[in-house]
Amino acid sequence: MTTPDTQPDAAKKPAPSRVFVGVKIAPQIASKLAYMARALAGAPVKRVAQADIHLTLVPPWNEHSLSAAAETLRRAVAGFGPLALEFMRLDYGPEPKRPRLLWAECGASDGLARLRAALLEAFGRNEDRPFRPHVTLARLRGNGAAIARLHPLARDLAFAQEIVSVELFQSPPPGTTGYRVVASASLATNGPSLSTPDEQ
Repeated sequence: MTTPDTQPDAAKKPAPSRVFVGVKIAPQIASKLAYMARALAGAPVKRVAQADIHLTLVPPWNEHSLSAAAETLRRAVAGFGPLALEFMRLDYGPEPKRPRLLWAECGASDGLARLRAALLEAFGRNEDRPFRPHVTLARLRGNGAAIARLHPLARDLAFAQEIVSVELFQSPPPGTTGYRVVASASLATNGPSLSTPDEQ
């Protein structure tokens, strides 16, 4: 017989979810970026699926309550209106001599920097590195410099999207793929609305 002091493992508190905060890239732009990354087909890289292309604003952490994180997200974006996200350049990074990623660099506008700072503070996260907004399209494996030399993809970009919401993403469990949006807070001058996630 199970006693209150010897609960089975199934009754224990669920494992935390791996989450992060970011911006989902508009489908038409994600399609363009994914098409550019197809030039790396056959190279030792892991390309990001078109549906998963995003801009990270708060790096991943382990979260026990998705509903609490969603409420924190809602409060953090209160007062922020829609923002422009400009895609400036396709290139390898973060270090030209030792690239690990193929990414689309974005403009670091004052509005975007303020939004990121508000989100980092709200979630109690510290980020000492300079803000370099970018959208990762592929992760290089092995000799990144050699891959970059064989596939010279660097070029200027000239398109933009309006950021109208910020999302709380859940990373996929081990062995699976695909990020899941568990909450989305709208950016609107009259205050954000929030889609309510399913509590896990």
